[in-house]
Amino acid sequence: MKYQFESQRVSYPYFVAAMLLFGAQIVFGLLIGAQYLWPDLLFPAIPFNIGRMIHINLLVVWLIFGFMGAAYYLLPEEVEGEIYSTKLAMVQFWLFLAGGAAAIVGYLFRWHDGREFLEQPTIIKIGIVIVVLMFIFNMIMTMLRGRRRTSISIVLLIGFLGLAVFYLFAFYKPANMTVDKYYWWWVVHLWVEGVWELIMAAFLSFLLIKLTGIDREVAEKWLYVIVGLTFLTGIIGTGHHYYWIGTPAFWQTWGAWFSAIEVLPFAAMVAFSFKMVGKRARLHPNRAAVLWTVGAAVLSFLGAGVWGFMHTLPQINFYTHGTQITASHGHLAFYGAYAVIVLAMASYAVPNLRKTTGIITHQKQEVFAFWTMAVSMLFIALALTGAGIVQVYLQRVLGISYMETQAYMGLFYGIRLFFGVTFAIGLAVYLYDFFFPGRSKSLNAA
Repeated sequence: MKYQFESQRVSYPYFVAAMLLFGAQIVFGLLIGAQYLWPDLLFPAIPFNIGRMIHINLLVVWLIFGFMGAAYYLLPEEVEGEIYSTKLAMVQFWLFLAGGAAAIVGYLFRWHDGREFLEQPTIIKIGIVIVVLMFIFNMIMTMLRGRRRTSISIVLLIGFLGLAVFYLFAFYKPANMTVDKYYWWWVVHLWVEGVWELIMAAFLSFLLIKLTGIDREVAEKWLYVIVGLTFLTGIIGTGHHYYWIGTPAFWQTWGAWFSAIEVLPFAAMVAFSFKMVGKRARLHPNRAAVLWTVGAAVLSFLGAGVWGFMHTLPQINFYTHGTQITASHGHLAFYGAYAVIVLAMASYAVPNLRKTTGIITHQKQEVFAFWTMAVSMLFIALALTGAGIVQVYLQRVLGISYMETQAYMGLFYGIRLFFGVTFAIGLAVYLYDFFFPGRSKSLNAA
């Protein structure tokens, strides 16, 4: 079917920007992956620390573009009304794109704040706040003017409000390193292990309703369970970052217990997804979108849940924190929990947003892209896990120096780079399908 509301079309440029930035992120990921094996590659033009900075910041920027685009597509259908101001949405789009591009290019010229993951210069941070406030204002006004307010739209709004509030701690830079890291995690952890999970859960519920035809009341009950578990575990679970930074010892107990059960909301997402697909009232012709949706639940459970639990207890984290074990968890968790749900929303929404009648894109190609990227990311995580085990034993247990330890990890870095290339191939197929859709049968199901 075509889009139901004219203003939904404003989401399309957000998806386009997200896909282009995703491609750029993977290019820099391949670069820094290669620099683990050949450290002088492109030095001094793009040293490892700058390449890593760009790789991670591109991840955050393209995901937020994807979140906003997906929200602008979802909201009209949820509230049964048009977006309050498509002009405001487009002004916000160009401001965010200009600010993001300026920050990324600026990193190449060493224009950055220096705080890990929050390297954006202050003026760029201010711009990000303005953009997010514009988006939230547009979102609230759309909900107020709509004919209804659903649990999905409310949870989505709470998620974006949390994103805005916790980002404000990026401006707080105390001189004491322990205090700095304490509040630094209020952005980094409470985004990705807190409010972003609400955004993901809202998108997942919306997609399952649209793709399976399940009763909305059932989906909303599951959403309440996921949201409750997220708040219960994610907020106090911040304590698993406080083990070794100079905070009081009680955080080891609180962090251990609550971070250990952070796996529960992701387990609930998996159960929710399979139960709803199993009870679906119709077979949606866009099977790729169904695959991406279920894949988001499963991969997030593996990356954020299983790999997170694997090294979250203080007895284990004492040896693993800051090693490639952390990197393995980060790669699989970010991809599974957030990248895949954005790709799922794009896979569902973009065919409906084409100027012609809604068409299904190349299903075989998109299914190939899903499995290639999913399997590649699993092997990237496994390779980094292997590297982390070697690093923990040689560096943390035997006390061998960091650089000497790296010499024994080359095999795992090579495997990681190989599967980084296969991941890039899968993404290239997905992007080709995104930008050059095939003309196949019409989407008769909503």
